[in-house]
Amino acid sequence: MTTAPTRIPPHQDIIKCTGVRAQGGAVLCQTRPNAHVTIDGISTQADDQGRVIIGFDRDEKSDVTLHVTSDEGKGQLSLKIAPREYNVQRIDGLPPSQVSNYSKAQLAHIRRSSARKKQGFSSREQTMWLKDGFDYPLKDFVKTSPFGAQRILNGVPKSPHYGVDIAAPVGTPIYAPADGTVSLADDDLYFEGAMVLLDHGQGLISMYLHMSAIDVKPGQVVKRGEKLGEVGARGRATGPHLCWRLKWRNRHLDPELLTTWPHEE
Repeated sequence: MTTAPTRIPPHQDIIKCTGVRAQGGAVLCQTRPNAHVTIDGISTQADDQGRVIIGFDRDEKSDVTLHVTSDEGKGQLSLKIAPREYNVQRIDGLPPSQVSNYSKAQLAHIRRSSARKKQGFSSREQTMWLKDGFDYPLKDFVKTSPFGAQRILNGVPKSPHYGVDIAAPVGTPIYAPADGTVSLADDDLYFEGAMVLLDHGQGLISMYLHMSAIDVKPGQVVKRGEKLGEVGARGRATGPHLCWRLKWRNRHLDPELLTTWPHEE
């Protein structure tokens, strides 16, 4: 007869988290080795040292609970998530083929691009590369659009912009903001043009869009500060810039928030 795991008493901390507890943020948690952690129906597993990443979506609710199951028992942790306000951004002058009027050839290109991106986003790197947040991927830049802005393209309301746009001249070096493994390096994507994906551990994947050059290959391990490529204006772009994005298991996160990672909590 199988004995059900015993619930760990509240005074025994089964999980502790450090990071940015806000909409679009993320935390790195310490729990039991190989424990299963669930948030809002999304399940992930800690590594053999008990480390696990949890991400909070752009529209995350204010109160969330992490449910933990390990060989030692069960427990949970309630977190308060800080709300945010998002801008409305209008962008006009885009070619119609980059907004809604697609030819058959363009639709075929979009489908091919989507299939390759899906493979890159499916990465679940076992090595825990994330340790203490991110650096900015550009040394000098002008931020032209914040994360989460509701976009209206050529007068047509679209999904929120899930990236941070930082402008710099074509050819400006783009650097890895943290250690990771390249899960995609593709220079023929319809909307993104040329894009690199970095898996920082357990599916925390940062994105680098519209690049003019790519200097890394899929499967390559890169270290913080290593060059990924160069700024460009390929794909759906009105000028040279880097669209910097971040996902955790299909949740949209704000990579800029991870540059404010606390040293202690």
